[in-house]
Amino acid sequence: MGPLAGVRILEIAGIGPGPFAAMVLADMGADVLRVDRAERVDPNPGELPPGDLLNRGRRSVGLDLKNPDGIATLLTLVEQADALLEGFRPGVMERLGLGPDVCLERNPGLVYGRMTGWGQTGPLAHAAGHDINYIALAGTLHGIGRSGEKPLPPLNLVGDFGGGGMLLAFGIVAALFERSRSGRGQVVDAAMVDGAALLMTMMHGFRHAGFWSDERGTTLLDTGSHFYDTYETADGKYVSIGSIEPQFYQELLRLTGLEDEELPRQMERSAWGPLAGRLTEIFKSKTRDEWCEIMEGTDVCFAPVLSMGEAYEHPHNLARGTFVEVAGRLQPGPAPRFSRTPAEISRPPCHAGQHTDETLAEWGFSAEDIARLREKKAIA
Repeated sequence: MGPLAGVRILEIAGIGPGPFAAMVLADMGADVLRVDRAERVDPNPGELPPGDLLNRGRRSVGLDLKNPDGIATLLTLVEQADALLEGFRPGVMERLGLGPDVCLERNPGLVYGRMTGWGQTGPLAHAAGHDINYIALAGTLHGIGRSGEKPLPPLNLVGDFGGGGMLLAFGIVAALFERSRSGRGQVVDAAMVDGAALLMTMMHGFRHAGFWSDERGTTLLDTGSHFYDTYETADGKYVSIGSIEPQFYQELLRLTGLEDEELPRQMERSAWGPLAGRLTEIFKSKTRDEWCEIMEGTDVCFAPVLSMGEAYEHPHNLARGTFVEVAGRLQPGPAPRFSRTPAEISRPPCHAGQHTDETLAEWGFSAEDIARLREKKAIA
């Protein structure tokens, strides 16, 4: 049983950061009920679970939220829930009659989590956008990339997940903790532009201290330095080096054969380019596996750059069980780890509406109620 066992959460089905937050909460043991649109429910879905791993660990009820009886059903569920999370543009839930004022009136202890890109307020609140736009406006994307080249989107990890879904999950848990003392729920406004900005806090500190430049690829951590970068190996693969501290840098010099040369000081920026050239030549002289034999496990701060498929098989990941297999699909396991209340993936992704009758019965609806709602096409 995970640390959130006994917590009931309603997830209004969406994409990206909302499902990620719900997945994390479900991994931690929360009973998350995904509310899917009735029109998405396939009466003959097949036996294999869907492939969207973000939907793991929870059950699904199919509701028609354009049907008054569907709305009434959801509000009945709200009365029994600890939290609700949704990822629509501002105003959509209000127009459905499911806004936070309505829901908190039905359940004053409800934590109402809202996931958007721009936030619930501000001049761009109602504009369309994606991860790349939110991290661009936050000043985050500008600093990612090499000198003289355009900014490089880091997949959609920073906005959607690190600065979005993860912070929504944290916000919901924080609000639930506060409720344990006050007895009152509240709204959690999680915006990806805010989260992406928050993740840059250390860099803002560097900027104020004069250690950060708005010129991309010229500072310590953005590929400007030769000792914090990736290098190609003889077999066309790559390794990563993060030898920031002096003792780690000395180990890098020793294992690359440079320690006996008369070199500029590590933090002499004018030498970073030429030294990067030297390391480029050196790392290309051996294969990635050969460099692993030399450097892995040392104080160089080294790791091979692995593909997802390779990461499954690395001995360290195997030893920790970083990846787990559920319903025949390898995937990242729950994180972090707990000593007494271990997190787990309770079930594979489910089909929309797969558990409608089962979950409604658990949440207090009678067989007659369920039959009536189905007759009125409020559920599927």
